[in-house]
Amino acid sequence: MGIIFDVQRAALHDGPGLRTVVFLKGCPLCCVWCHNPESYSFHPQVSLNIERCRLCGACADACLWQAHIVSVGRHVINYELCDACGACIDACNYQALQIFGQQTTVDELMPEILADLDFYRASGGGVTFSGGEPMAQLYFTLALLKRCQDEGVHTCLDTSCYAPQDAFTRVLPYVDLFLIDYKATGSELHKQLTGVPNQTILSNLEYLYQENARIILRCPLVPGLNDQPDHLQAIAQLGIKYPNLQGIELMPYHNMGSGKRSRIGLPDHLSGLKTTSPDVIENWLTQIRQYGYDAIRVG
Repeated sequence: MGIIFDVQRAALHDGPGLRTVVFLKGCPLCCVWCHNPESYSFHPQVSLNIERCRLCGACADACLWQAHIVSVGRHVINYELCDACGACIDACNYQALQIFGQQTTVDELMPEILADLDFYRASGGGVTFSGGEPMAQLYFTLALLKRCQDEGVHTCLDTSCYAPQDAFTRVLPYVDLFLIDYKATGSELHKQLTGVPNQTILSNLEYLYQENARIILRCPLVPGLNDQPDHLQAIAQLGIKYPNLQGIELMPYHNMGSGKRSRIGLPDHLSGLKTTSPDVIENWLTQIRQYGYDAIRVG
């Protein structure tokens, strides 16, 4: 049994070929730029799209816990009271409410994963387990990986690498490709931006590389937050240090997650920050190449 918040079929940017991406809910990190903030919590959450809300009050009438506060020009949810029972969603006629997070099992998920098996084989694709942090639901993730291997499905694991090394030892035989995030240089800055230091992450990267795991290093970059020259140089140095990486990809900031935060009662730390411009991205690429690593690409 595990908890997920989305399954996306026909994905093209989360590993090779045509893929199904399973998004597991819950993450030990809390990155300020995260475009899936609904993945933070390990529990189901009610999301409010205020643009669709007509302030009719039906949700408030249906809520046993009085978590909805609806008045003239105002609708807020007290998330300390909300238990995500779903009564408000059933009562809403305007599709302004939804639940992020559903309990599921391996047996329930596998038919959806296998539905595109022919497309995986034709394109060199497969399934990617993402999040959130799939390693935070180790036994559920491990069971899914094993079943996928039994079915001949190529597997990617999209991970921050923030988990015990023993956990990676367990999943290693069943992962065809690791997509590992490298978010910031310097443990203190990493903690400021993500909530955790980065020593464990770097240690697990070293471990997986020495175990001959296939790895693509993915580097989210946000203008003004983690695009300093020392970080760009560190990205280049990792590429030089680990020449057998399958590649390093820059992941320029986009603001698609901004609106999601307010819908689940979270502050928007990057309000007003626009999607990264092509000129800025090209400048990042130029700097990394100047530091001696040419095989950089944009993810």
